[in-house]
Amino acid sequence: MFSFTTEFYSFIDSASIWVREIFGEFYLWLGLVCVLFLLIVAFSKYGKIRLGASPPQFDRLSWIAMLYSAGMGAGILLRAVQEPVFMFQNPPLKTDYPNDIIALEFTFYQWGFTAWAFYGIFALIIGYSLFIRKNTILLGTSLPQLSKIKAAPQSIDILTILTTVFGLVAAIGLGTTQIEGGLSHLMEKQPGTLWIVMGLVFLICLLAFISAYSGVEKGIKRISNWNIYITMALMIFVFLQADIAEILRQFLTATWYYLKDFFQLSLAIGDFNPGKQFLTDWTYYYWAFWLAWAPFTGIFIARISKGRTIREMILGVLILPSLGSFLWFSVFGGSSFDIIENMTNYNGEFSNVFTSIFKFFESFPLSNITNIITVILLISFLVTSVDSAIYVLSMFSDKGSEDPKKKYRLIWAVLILLFSEAIILLGNVKPESDVLDAMQKFLIISSLPFAIFTAIIMVLFVIEIRKKQP
Repeated sequence: MFSFTTEFYSFIDSASIWVREIFGEFYLWLGLVCVLFLLIVAFSKYGKIRLGASPPQFDRLSWIAMLYSAGMGAGILLRAVQEPVFMFQNPPLKTDYPNDIIALEFTFYQWGFTAWAFYGIFALIIGYSLFIRKNTILLGTSLPQLSKIKAAPQSIDILTILTTVFGLVAAIGLGTTQIEGGLSHLMEKQPGTLWIVMGLVFLICLLAFISAYSGVEKGIKRISNWNIYITMALMIFVFLQADIAEILRQFLTATWYYLKDFFQLSLAIGDFNPGKQFLTDWTYYYWAFWLAWAPFTGIFIARISKGRTIREMILGVLILPSLGSFLWFSVFGGSSFDIIENMTNYNGEFSNVFTSIFKFFESFPLSNITNIITVILLISFLVTSVDSAIYVLSMFSDKGSEDPKKKYRLIWAVLILLFSEAIILLGNVKPESDVLDAMQKFLIISSLPFAIFTAIIMVLFVIEIRKKQP
């Protein structure tokens, strides 16, 4: 990879486009089926099954905070302004809806039920395997039919580990680049200082190790709660200074249209087909990315859902974080639309994914304070993504144990640190090849086997649960 970086990047880029172009429509159908499948299971008699005999291990707010931090993380800040503004400036659909509603509706679609359904499928399979079948948390043995296929369990687990590590390193690289870009913007200097990015990587991995080492209760839960409290405070700060009535109108209208148009959006049919190029660049990309993250995130959600019913877990995973994201994008997106319309000349101030939110806060009072809080929150969100991944990887290394040995948490923290620093260095040595982008596109490629696997395990789960729970 170091010797043939350009060739490797070219191959990854071509392969990722091939996956999206050939299997994109399959991804759309799969996303819709996952949402419907989870809703059917939730409202069936099987929804009453409790995952374990004990009461829920975590209160509802902490549970939501942890699954949201693991599932979305820094991305919710990264795209808070940039994505709605892009959709506002470049409406993906040709309908009679106003541009602001189209922009929010399509943003909701890409961050809503379908994304969480991919996570929810794996959470359901692992949760049932772990707490009902009393199996380990390993994905490869989550269903009895998989164990009968030679080499299938080991192959599934290895692919899950590799995809988790690649996704994590890409997230760390992109997140630290955004943080460094934000700091450079605040200090009015050129971004791209290598030692700052490497220092941020070390800080994030160190904090994530401390959190994972402390365990779910003492470490991951506390930082996740902090994330939610500060995120809500930032949102309320913007909301109270914006046109409250207009924000609420946009939120309710876009949510209603999203629900009303969900089937057409999901299958990209009729007026709701934005075109193959747009789907390839956005929807297919997102669906592949969510699928690649789904096994790791689903395993973590299953681990923290002990004591909840299947119905509560599914509805909690599908609805609560989706509505939270819709409100978040309405507040930041709606406010940014208003800022743009009041500008005499908009020059793409919100088009840069790394600096858009910092420039956004400059339109409000106390921007120095809110930008510093945003930097801290970005670090904190990255920490919760990394610490939950360290915990899941450690469970794999410790034969599927719910509470893996602390030595495995240390080993994985060190490995992720070294790998992340190496990738940052490689990107600096060979800037002509976008290594971080290549790693994201590798996730798109690795999402394909997980997409096929997702379709298979839904069928196998129905067979299993009908046999065990007639």
